[in-house]
Amino acid sequence: MTLQKSKILVVGSSNTDMVVLTDHLPHPGETVLGGDFKMGPGGKGANQAVIAKRLGGNVRFVCKVGNDIFGNNSIEQYKKEGLLSEDILRSDKPSGVALIPVDKKGENSIIVASGANGDFSTKDVEGIRHLLESCNILLLQLEIPIPSVLKAAEIGSKAGAMVILNPAPAASLPEEIFQYISLFIPNETELSSFSGMNVKDSESAKKAAAVMRRKGVKDIIVTMGSSGSLICSGEKTTLISARKVKAIDTTGAGDTFCAGLCVGLSEGKTLTEAAVFATAASSIAVQRLGAQEAAPYRKEVDLILK
Repeated sequence: MTLQKSKILVVGSSNTDMVVLTDHLPHPGETVLGGDFKMGPGGKGANQAVIAKRLGGNVRFVCKVGNDIFGNNSIEQYKKEGLLSEDILRSDKPSGVALIPVDKKGENSIIVASGANGDFSTKDVEGIRHLLESCNILLLQLEIPIPSVLKAAEIGSKAGAMVILNPAPAASLPEEIFQYISLFIPNETELSSFSGMNVKDSESAKKAAAVMRRKGVKDIIVTMGSSGSLICSGEKTTLISARKVKAIDTTGAGDTFCAGLCVGLSEGKTLTEAAVFATAASSIAVQRLGAQEAAPYRKEVDLILK
């Protein structure tokens, strides 16, 4: 008997990623000769939606793109991945792009030109109220305007959805938003920013997570790269170890983790079980170049978890 998955709604950004491999990331004022160049679909919202779909989730995705070649290509890509093109909004502004140098260790830095993503208004959010009120899991990030993220979180939370916020890139958030967040998924740097504490290990992450709970967040998972992830649920903390692999490109690791977690939760897994599933998915993604292109399929994750 096939398990009926709950509905995952991803509301967020759509970008075109332009990736350049290089020996090392440039310092200020430095010009570095790069190697291979690759252009492909990106944006944290799009990444998480596509990855969740590949992992077997029942997913819908809402974003905003421009009336240009990048926007048209993005929509065609989403259709190929099985996402509904009718959920994609259009803007008069150019589609978003991201410039991503990746060094030989697989580390990267990212510059995003938001374009149409910055045009995602609270009016647009009201226009998708029916989707926000009918989903079981709402996944949000911070690459669209904060007032729109807040409005979406409020509508989803009041309708009974599990609202998951991946607070990337880190930005100033109104305190009001935290009361609507069921699960907060920052990395160490982001958690430091939101908690006002220096997060450098599991112990400091626990203390910072307690600060976020006092703000209203229910549960927290701190992603810590090769150190794994720390689940903070009430007074209980659980460390999920990272799988030992050789990373080629960490660009899509966080997005894969968030998507995998949502898929796991939508299938009735516990938070710990979903994190183990998400960790396995991420371990596959970091061994490939890119974000969406590197996204694993469900059968690959199931295979390494057997």
